[in-house]
Amino acid sequence: MRVWRDPVPIQVSDALAAAVGGHPLIAARLARRGVNTPEAARRFLSASAYVPAPPEALPDMDRAAWRVREAIRRGERILVWGDFDVDGQTSTALLIEALRNLGANVTFHIPNRFTEGHGIALDMLKRKLDGVGLLLTCDTGISAHESVAFAQRRGVDVVITDHHALPENLPEAFAVVNPMRLPHGHPLRELPGVGTAYQLVRALYGAASSDHLLDLVAVGIVADVMVLVDDTRYWLQRGLDALRSRPRPGFAAIMERAGIAPADLTETDIGFALAPRLNALGRLADASPAVALLTTSNRAVIAERVNELEGLNQKRRFLTTQVYEAARRQIEEDESLLKYAALVVVGEDWHTGVVGIVASRLAEDYGCPVVVLSEHDGIVSGSARSVAGCSIIEAIRAQAQLLSGFGGHDMAAGLSLPPENVFAFRRGLSAAVRAQIGAEAITPELAIDGYVTLSEIDLAFADDIGRLAPFGNGNPALTLVTRDLRLASTRTLGSRGDHLELRVEDESGTARRVLWWFGDRDALPEGKFDLAYTVRPNVFRGERDAMIEWLDARPSASAPAVIEAPARRRTVDLRADPHPTAALERLSASEADLLIWREGVSGIAGVHRHQLRAAAALAVWTIPPDPLVWTAALKVVQPETIYLFGQRPAYDSAQALVTQLAGLVKYALAHKDGVIAVSELAALTNHRSATIRAALQWLERRSTLAFEALSDDILRARSEPEARSSDAAEIESRLTRLLAETAAYRRFWLNTPSV
Repeated sequence: MRVWRDPVPIQVSDALAAAVGGHPLIAARLARRGVNTPEAARRFLSASAYVPAPPEALPDMDRAAWRVREAIRRGERILVWGDFDVDGQTSTALLIEALRNLGANVTFHIPNRFTEGHGIALDMLKRKLDGVGLLLTCDTGISAHESVAFAQRRGVDVVITDHHALPENLPEAFAVVNPMRLPHGHPLRELPGVGTAYQLVRALYGAASSDHLLDLVAVGIVADVMVLVDDTRYWLQRGLDALRSRPRPGFAAIMERAGIAPADLTETDIGFALAPRLNALGRLADASPAVALLTTSNRAVIAERVNELEGLNQKRRFLTTQVYEAARRQIEEDESLLKYAALVVVGEDWHTGVVGIVASRLAEDYGCPVVVLSEHDGIVSGSARSVAGCSIIEAIRAQAQLLSGFGGHDMAAGLSLPPENVFAFRRGLSAAVRAQIGAEAITPELAIDGYVTLSEIDLAFADDIGRLAPFGNGNPALTLVTRDLRLASTRTLGSRGDHLELRVEDESGTARRVLWWFGDRDALPEGKFDLAYTVRPNVFRGERDAMIEWLDARPSASAPAVIEAPARRRTVDLRADPHPTAALERLSASEADLLIWREGVSGIAGVHRHQLRAAAALAVWTIPPDPLVWTAALKVVQPETIYLFGQRPAYDSAQALVTQLAGLVKYALAHKDGVIAVSELAALTNHRSATIRAALQWLERRSTLAFEALSDDILRARSEPEARSSDAAEIESRLTRLLAETAAYRRFWLNTPSV
């Protein structure tokens, strides 16, 4: 639980208070952020009062712009090389659209996260350079010395636009445009990759308007969690205006699917709705289609891409929950992990596409830098996320001798290392973090900006608070607290029931609506409590009102201690029902919001784990394969009622599982170019990913099937002329052991009264 820290009193000048006006909290926040004069306050609050720095302030910008103009003039083919996260996607789309508008012959490449990783993989570059006159990077390239040197030797000039931490020596490119080359405090220093690419476009466009690209800039800034100061804040303000008034068709389609009215969009909507959907492409699949989505007006293409985003985002949510719960369990079982200044957790077969999201959640939970690593086939890799005041990339750089590779910036990084180096890395990283922040461990805190009553919260108050927006890294939303509340009602909200809508009341009977995004019913407080929240203006059912967004809760000082909270979830045990199919049919007819979870069986309509959503009732038709899948399912669905059926899956024997997998692989060979996902096969057969991996290895040794790893989750199957006769005894033994573990858990689940 986070420690709530009361605001420290601060002196606000009369001049600042008069210039800012409104609620005293506004001027106090500005003063605490070092905005102490009326002039500085006006520049902060209004984009129209701020003058952005010229793009030429960035080192090498003149050379970069000249070289791009020359490429356009000569008709050279320009290859834009981006990255697979949202910053990289928006950067690539921005450059592609801008250069096409300028008449350039331009194409692009976004690396596949799993087969290439971040940066410019030399093998792929060699295949892409034919016919290229200029290589232009965005959100990548600053550490690609070998690839840049190769391109330059081939006669292909390289212009780098990037924002990641600088290496000891810069690549020998024609131009290197990176805001990190500027001194600390420069107004352009905190630009993301898309912001840096946009500065190049500004230089290329000259007096012509480039405002039509600002929606891309805004999404990239929020998605990459940049520090919202100076020009970065200014361009986000401008970009939000563009998204509200003239979003490109791709963004408009995502907003429509997410239930967001463009005119009411905020930076929160980008962070919780737009960015996660785009990120799901890069984390679980190939991010290249995102560029098509963001640069086309073809409705058919947009509809196809948005449907793909929705499915991947749903899968991402389940995998994230599964890895998060596994990491939390690891921390609870080994409290020594919290004695380090940085939290490092490692798990076998954790999906590397979601470890960055999990690291972000854990960093928020524990208030310290976090590294989440996954071990797979003798390789450990993962992602790091930091907290204010700690440069995680510098702390990781200090452990370079232990690492196979790394890269990133102050708040986020990626890395890989041999398994035997994990312990030494944990110790060394902790020492490096401690040297920066001067503490062995950090207590997670919630900084309170002020205490208000429910009666003070109305639309005028929310509009007043909203003048401080956009909020984010470096400018968090005001955290307000109201004491001595009680929970009056609760219901789910959203197209999939992902969120909670609460009604809280104070002692005078004043009530307000509170939204808890991705809220946890099991964590709702009992009795009287104090609520920490943010407030912003919002449109609800066609009318503007003050939206209160849940942050945290604690027992009220006047509330009696609660020894044990009563169970909120009702469980109906149908595991011994002699006619389960008939019972399920009756439930389907009587329950308005029933989700049927079934895996590894046929003839029962329902969903598998990656298709789960929030629902009032959950019918568990088949027995889960392990406690982590079970826990993650309950976290995603958050049902008020669970109906336990516990039917046995069809593929629990080695022979049945291998036979079914062989059929699924042959289907993939015929229809999907042989591409399969281990996590998908696990969901279809009701098993763990480790079990599926062992079964596929057994198949490879005893059949004509062979598998090429495209990632830790994605494989490509092929059929070879002859079956191999290699000894599969060791793999068969492992498969047998994994199946026995699942069988033991299924017996436990089936026979335990309360699961």
